[in-house]
Amino acid sequence: MTLFVNARVISSARIGEARGDAVLVRGERVAAVGQATRLHPDLAAGEEVIDLQGAVVLPGFVDAHVHTGLYARGLFSANLRDCTSLETALQRVATHLRDRVEAAKAEGAWPQQPQWIFGQAWDHNIWEVPQVPNRRALDAVTGAFPTALHSTDAHTWWVNSAALEALGLDASTPDPVGGSFDRDCTGQLTGILRESAGRAVDQILASGAAGDLTAQLEHAQRQLWAQGLVGVHDFDGEDIRAGFAALHETGRLRMRVTKAILAPELDVALAEGRFTGSGDAWLRTGPVKIFSDGALGSHTCLMHEPLAGSGHGHGVAVTEEAGLRDLLVRSASAGLAVATHAIGDRANELVLDAYQWLADQVSSGVVPSSPLVHRIEHAQHLGIEDVRRFAALGVVPSMQPLHATADFELADRLMGGRPMASYAWRSLIDAGATLAFGSDAPVEPPSPLGGIHAAVTRQRPEGRPDGGWQPQERLSVGEAIAGFTTGAAHAAGMGHLSGEIRPGMFADFTVLREDPYAVTPSDLPHIPVAGVITGGRVRHWA
Repeated sequence: MTLFVNARVISSARIGEARGDAVLVRGERVAAVGQATRLHPDLAAGEEVIDLQGAVVLPGFVDAHVHTGLYARGLFSANLRDCTSLETALQRVATHLRDRVEAAKAEGAWPQQPQWIFGQAWDHNIWEVPQVPNRRALDAVTGAFPTALHSTDAHTWWVNSAALEALGLDASTPDPVGGSFDRDCTGQLTGILRESAGRAVDQILASGAAGDLTAQLEHAQRQLWAQGLVGVHDFDGEDIRAGFAALHETGRLRMRVTKAILAPELDVALAEGRFTGSGDAWLRTGPVKIFSDGALGSHTCLMHEPLAGSGHGHGVAVTEEAGLRDLLVRSASAGLAVATHAIGDRANELVLDAYQWLADQVSSGVVPSSPLVHRIEHAQHLGIEDVRRFAALGVVPSMQPLHATADFELADRLMGGRPMASYAWRSLIDAGATLAFGSDAPVEPPSPLGGIHAAVTRQRPEGRPDGGWQPQERLSVGEAIAGFTTGAAHAAGMGHLSGEIRPGMFADFTVLREDPYAVTPSDLPHIPVAGVITGGRVRHWA
């Protein structure tokens, strides 16, 4: 056993105050919480006592929506997040390419053929001239190196001419179902691949062109620990599952991973007999991920009314109603929960309708009854009448607070004045829903403290906008922390195993230098993370 002492132990987000100064751990689970003077006699001679130096111990934070593979690869690719112009983005890509070439030459590993170059997080909406880029601009700095840059919302690829050639894409390539290629006035591809049109690039990533995935995931694990995270719900593909499995097999996976199955890979999972909850304590199967629509930043979210000034009409229906219903039945019948991406108000309405239809199929005996927890990922823009439907259907709104503070200007510009509930955390909780919170990293930084700040203030760290954006949707600190603890656990069907610090639960703790319940809200994103403990072992300490 191990006794963690000299701490302020907040055992539940609901409580918000210390219930002891020590936690006793047996194996990988909590044995007791209380005062060290009472728990110390339970230790046998030679068993470990760890001093937490007066830190605040909370139930471990879990990010309920991460693209861990994209995040891990992004740590080794061109980061365009803070670029405010096309020119700045191109310079960043040129610098990254030069560094890659010089490093390869120094290692004597210069390949015969130009290698793929990747980047992420460009956002033309915030550029000085908010114009969608094209391949010609990218060709000027990348030449023969096939280059693919993911947009900040991860729904659009910007590629150069060499990449189009390598992918076998040209003017004769038709738009796929659920996606589109931007074309110029002559019909030529511009290098912008939206939604499912980017799957060819996804396949290149999965082939290993971006480097040693297992090593990248291990590095990402350390970065996520440093943010205070003990686990993630991952929404990348089967290649990432294989990477996690490789880490696990060698004893190096030490954060809890709930691994989603992408809808195009459902047949593989069914053939292997996977179901939600299968696996073990470190790597378990999560829900089936389905895309209903696109994203706000790419102007492809599915709306009742077109986005103002957008050339994409009402948005993109990535999965049509018949396809969605088929996936729901196949998944639920196999014991797999479903997590459907929906951002626009029309998309959310359609997905809620589909979940109601599934509930009716269960009631009529067509689909077996089960305790599966279904989710809507993002649930950003809702019709007022749809807010109450989440609780009524038992559907979890899996949301990302940092999206609201990143997107409020764009949301106001594209859909301001409409009668909608946007990023409606307070309204959803008041209607009885259980929120799960995450980051959607690398779309936003994987910072639970940053997310808690956004949920409490509806402001960016510098205090904008004054008073918070749509402040009626703000949450308390406890409610925000619950999104990353009990809410994330409930969404994964793990409420009996994690989310609180009590006997029998996983000994997974986030350790902070300051009490988030006591600091001023503006200080929340700046609280130092002292450490992370998973399975009763210290994995990170700062």
